[in-house]
Amino acid sequence: MVRSVLIAALIGSAAAFTPASSTARGVVSLNAEMSKSLPFMPVPEKLDGSMAGDVGFDPMGLSEIQQDLTYARWAELKHGRVAMLAVVGYLIEEAGVRLPGEISYDGTTFADIPSGFDALSAIPQAGLLQIMLFAGVLELFVMQDVTGEGEHVGDFRNGALDYGWDTF
Repeated sequence: MVRSVLIAALIGSAAAFTPASSTARGVVSLNAEMSKSLPFMPVPEKLDGSMAGDVGFDPMGLSEIQQDLTYARWAELKHGRVAMLAVVGYLIEEAGVRLPGEISYDGTTFADIPSGFDALSAIPQAGLLQIMLFAGVLELFVMQDVTGEGEHVGDFRNGALDYGWDTF
């Protein structure tokens, strides 16, 4: 037993001195422009600096899957806004602020619904269906630049609610 362990250890240590295999590795061309954010990687083709804040950061190559990066930018803004609203809603609910009244016809009040993910099992299925339907209507019909008057990506005002923010 001891002898076989010693032989295995000697073979393992001898393998450290064998020459490296000569398999071809991906080599970055010396003429390729390197990214400002990741100086050891080339600049992705679609990240040419035309968008604000673009410094060529795409270590996973996600810009190569998108046909148009404007859509990805629009979706990122929208999902970021939804996430911020979700955090505010979670904090308000944890603080104990609840809507008055009943959530369903069986007498369940909003105060009876627990916080966090436990609420998903306590809300009636018809209520969850209403939430999903409302989110779908917002996604398909409301949160879009229908009129084409958007001043920037993610501007969903559609010509309404101009409070003069662009004058700052």
